[in-house]
Amino acid sequence: MFFDKPGKPTKLKKVVYLTASVVLGLLLSLILHALIEINYLHWALSQNHDVRYYGGCALPPLLQGILWILGAVGGFFMGKSWWRIVYVDRKWAKKRW
Repeated sequence: MFFDKPGKPTKLKKVVYLTASVVLGLLLSLILHALIEINYLHWALSQNHDVRYYGGCALPPLLQGILWILGAVGGFFMGKSWWRIVYVDRKWAKKRW
């Protein structure tokens, strides 16, 4: 079932594929955000620095926005490249990498 040849590429499949890739990129940027914030708080605690919170988050809003945008854009381009590999070039079906 999972290892069958991919079906015909349609517009709806491409939209769903790219949407899922953008969501994946956003989730990965959320994980990256958490890791950056954890390391920053650990560093601030060890150096006895005061931490300013922005709505419950220690990272500045500009950095938060940049991480979200990078996650969405990165997910979009990842989806475009994998769409081409799986559905256009059909490298999976041809078994050549």
